[in-house]
Amino acid sequence: MHWYEKLNEYFPIHEMKSQEHMETLLEEKGDIYQKDEGPHHVLMYVEDTDYIFIDYLFVSNASRGQGIGKKLIKMLQEKQKPILLEVEPIDKNDKDSARRLKFYKREGFNHASMVSYRRRSLATNEISPMEILYWAPNPRLDAAEEEEILNYMKRTYQRIHTYKDKLFYGKMYQPVDEVLTLKSAPEEDILKSI
Repeated sequence: MHWYEKLNEYFPIHEMKSQEHMETLLEEKGDIYQKDEGPHHVLMYVEDTDYIFIDYLFVSNASRGQGIGKKLIKMLQEKQKPILLEVEPIDKNDKDSARRLKFYKREGFNHASMVSYRRRSLATNEISPMEILYWAPNPRLDAAEEEEILNYMKRTYQRIHTYKDKLFYGKMYQPVDEVLTLKSAPEEDILKSI
């Protein structure tokens, strides 16, 4: 099965980029947009000079529990840069949502509880709130770090998520300052209760 089909079957429509968008990113932004693919996994990520953003991480059902996801995260952590990713809030109707959060918590990720991410899906026209998780080689856990995370996310949104969006989707995503903001106070840590 083609790598895009694997991602498309696993991730909800409101989270997926089109195949043309992703292939163009690999071709035109190949200096920062990367793909690591194996028989049982697909990892799409951005590696910039000062951070890494995990766009998609897929491990096949048949291979779960074999340490593939852990090895991929460790490979990124060895680069000694902050790692960020978007994750859906826990959905009681989707057992995978809690499982994903538990996995990232085990791998040392934290919740950026002051960063708000609310993007309107061009596929469904619905607002999809996402939570931001991060791992840092030397976590400071203070407001300055959350602001830094927000800036990394804004850079990713502008350079990757909305890259040529009008060409690929016929319309444009919302402006970055409408989608990503800093909350006035931290919300509950979604990883705490897991």
